[in-house]
Amino acid sequence: MSVPERPSPAALRLDAPAFARLPRDEQGPVFAEPWQAQAFALAVRLAAEGCFTWTQWAHALAEQLHAAKGRGEPDDGTHYYEHWLATLEALVAAKGLCDPRALRERKEAWADAYRSTPHGEPVALAAEGKR
Repeated sequence: MSVPERPSPAALRLDAPAFARLPRDEQGPVFAEPWQAQAFALAVRLAAEGCFTWTQWAHALAEQLHAAKGRGEPDDGTHYYEHWLATLEALVAAKGLCDPRALRERKEAWADAYRSTPHGEPVALAAEGKR
């Protein structure tokens, strides 16, 4: 198994081509929700750690966006970070960084927590084993 190439510092700059479609304003990336910033930061960190290359990331994100277009989803930017997150999940699974079953179970736990949390309250996962 080969070690992935680490991205150059220039590749991790927010004005790099890898971030060309990133919603932004004059100060940089914009996030409508905290989870979007977290997904963004996680992808940047995993790339910086050498878990995947920016070429791999860009290819996987392009595939995700192309598939969305094929499903007839609008390309208006409103679902960009959902595609970003789906790409991240797919790469993490493909690279063996996370057990796909564990990832699916964690997503289900968050969905359950979200559905059972009263409006306006913070969403939190129940303690392990208390689902």
